[in-house]
Amino acid sequence: MSQDIYVTRPHLPPLEEFQGLLNKIWESGHLTNSGPYHQQLEQALCDYLKVPYISLFNNGTIALVTALRALGIKGEVITTPFSFVATSHAILWTECTPVFVDVDPVSLNLDPAQVNSAITKDTAAILPVHCYGHPADVDAIDAIGAEHGIPVVYDAAHAFGVECHCGSVLTHGDLSVLSFHATKVFNTFEGGAVVCKTPEMKRYVDQLKNFGHEGETVVIETGINGKMSEINAAMGLLQLNHIDAAIAQRAEIDRQYRERLADLPGIHCVEDSGQIRANYAYFPIRVGPEFPISRDALYHYMKERGVHPRRYFYPLIPEFPMYSALPTADKTLLPHAARAADEILCLPIYPGLDQASLTRIIALLHDAAASGT
Repeated sequence: MSQDIYVTRPHLPPLEEFQGLLNKIWESGHLTNSGPYHQQLEQALCDYLKVPYISLFNNGTIALVTALRALGIKGEVITTPFSFVATSHAILWTECTPVFVDVDPVSLNLDPAQVNSAITKDTAAILPVHCYGHPADVDAIDAIGAEHGIPVVYDAAHAFGVECHCGSVLTHGDLSVLSFHATKVFNTFEGGAVVCKTPEMKRYVDQLKNFGHEGETVVIETGINGKMSEINAAMGLLQLNHIDAAIAQRAEIDRQYRERLADLPGIHCVEDSGQIRANYAYFPIRVGPEFPISRDALYHYMKERGVHPRRYFYPLIPEFPMYSALPTADKTLLPHAARAADEILCLPIYPGLDQASLTRIIALLHDAAASGT
């Protein structure tokens, strides 16, 4: 029986490479608190991503919460309804109020015009997402933030290594936040980072993630424990040695999907949003009305046959109970996001997805179209 194929699979370096670094950790006894691998990874990521300063975290959600805290955000935060729920959860954890606005129907990123219309005297920040690693309209959103004196924090969980028209997409906004979860293009098992523009902000973020300590005996802030361990940092250093090859494998899978699904009526491959360098983090398709069966029917059809796509992102964040009572949670105000939530299906894409598996996935889509069931 054919092995099941899941939407993603963590990329891992050769085990013997990791074992060598683990031996050094055991010898040193330095497990956390900004050890040598932690410091090396911060610098290596700055170099690779072409950003000035990075603060490593134990995961992307804690990094996002800390980024909002570092900017002193209090009030309403304009954000997208079409994302993983961690985006808006971070807003609630900082005791702020999410304000959902609709997305652009093509890019599925925040629509700048909708953002601008939603700004009030209570708006404290804008929190866009680079959905699927496709850059948001950073020029327009940054300009809105500057015009109104409102900080912009980008949830860049999907956007590792992505470059837009002016270089790294991570240099936009006041802060950008990365996730290094096992499912991401670059992973440290679990992990994350805040990209900072100044040494002062980097220092402050570092203090916040270490309980608010300034030195050994002084605590200046109500911080949190968000530190990345040496084991996770060691994994990150190894991953960087293989990241370009991993992205190249993703690019080839992306190319084949687009080529081999181009003639399938009702299946529309989501296009990028003009990035100069992509990371091919996801492969979303839209299942349109021309396709013989619905998106949900296709999802179940594939799962029953051992291929597990995902409905990223379904349901919309505003449909969850902690958000549904908000005035901006009304789906009629979010028509493009609501339609995307009903149509999007992310197909498997990861390094190591072999040709036979890829052919099997594509054949299932054609079979579903032919059977109409």
